[in-house]
Amino acid sequence: MTHTTQAALRAAEPSPPPPWLAAAELPRAISEMTLLAASMPGLLHASARGDGHPVLVLPGLLASDRSTTALRAVLVKLGYDARAWGLGRNRGPRAIGKHGELLQSRVEALAQEAGRKVSLVGWSLGGVFARLLARRIPQHVRQVITLGSPFIDNGEATNAGKIFEMASGTRRDDRANRAIFAELAAPSSVPSSAIYSRSDGVCAWEVCREDAAACRESIEVYGSHCGLGVNPSVIFAVADRLAQAEGQWAPFEPGRWSSWAFPAPSRS
Repeated sequence: MTHTTQAALRAAEPSPPPPWLAAAELPRAISEMTLLAASMPGLLHASARGDGHPVLVLPGLLASDRSTTALRAVLVKLGYDARAWGLGRNRGPRAIGKHGELLQSRVEALAQEAGRKVSLVGWSLGGVFARLLARRIPQHVRQVITLGSPFIDNGEATNAGKIFEMASGTRRDDRANRAIFAELAAPSSVPSSAIYSRSDGVCAWEVCREDAAACRESIEVYGSHCGLGVNPSVIFAVADRLAQAEGQWAPFEPGRWSSWAFPAPSRS
């Protein structure tokens, strides 16, 4: 590959969100959490009900199960067996095992306990790992839902690249991480929904979207990266996706009274 071609490819790659948008993440996330508390009765009334199948919720980079408490609580109220991942803070390989074996064992054990496939909901880096497991053990995974997960990133389209390196003790471009993204590029038989926001202040939204294909979709929402797990629109969409009968997946279509919460599909 020539230097000119490489430069052209780099120029075409998405850039990280601007600093001002990253700086606004915390106040925006707090606003989303406040909105969730205020809208909880209506959200529970409007959301699709669950069938009791197990749902494992994976936190984002450096986050723990505390960050997914609200999301899991809502899912339990809607009728799901929502579980914490139980691996401490998400420090990449330091949490899931060098080859992802700790997380894989967690999913396999949950599927065996329930006697049913497990749906995986992953926030940010947690969603990257969820997609990885869908390729490794599809026989145990019912569907994957990612929240602002940069699963087609090369490490240059997020504002958290250096933080990932410090937390995981690895380099973004080392052999192991390159192998993971090569594995993620392979097709998967597991239905997947990628929820993303164009105003994400951590990850470039372009690397958080799914290619439209059979049993694959992207769902755009209004919100911050750090608030995705407490965003009422996100939770509504997650509940809608999880409520589908196994083997009967269909694209997300917000109803007449909820369409205002989701940008027009033509923008995606």
